[in-house]
Amino acid sequence: MRRTVIRSTGKYLPPRVVTNDDMTQWMDTSDEWIEQRTGIKQRYWIPEEGGVGASDLGLEASKIALERAGW
Repeated sequence: MRRTVIRSTGKYLPPRVVTNDDMTQWMDTSDEWIEQRTGIKQRYWIPEEGGVGASDLGLEASKIALERAGW
């Protein structure tokens, strides 16, 4: 019987980092308020001009996993 083996994993994050301080420019909130309630300090955003979806992020992550596995 064959067993399943995870040979590698990969992750990919969009390059744009948006911090809680950045969020205060657009919303009436604060870094402390967001962090206390959500635990979030920063998030990664896809390009504003669009054209990038979840499948694009998954594709990049899969390429990294395959490379790490030596495939």
